[in-house]
Amino acid sequence: MSTTQPTVDANAKEQRLKTYLERNAADGELYFKSKFIADEVGLSPKEIGALMCKLSDAATDLEIEKWSYTSATTWRVEPA
Repeated sequence: MSTTQPTVDANAKEQRLKTYLERNAADGELYFKSKFIADEVGLSPKEIGALMCKLSDAATDLEIEKWSYTSATTWRVEPA
């Protein structure tokens, strides 16, 4: 069993989410709740929330912010 597998898997999940966000925010702003895109990106809402926090600090080509909270966080994404 490889010790790098969790990192590789985490990086793949992060890249899959980032690609989804770039594609869907290409024409402007994108607003979403994690639970509504979970099936489309193949991640749980909890995984998406954790990755969004990570991406908001790391992604230089996207502007990501927690936009509002009503029963779940709404995220706002736009190209940087």
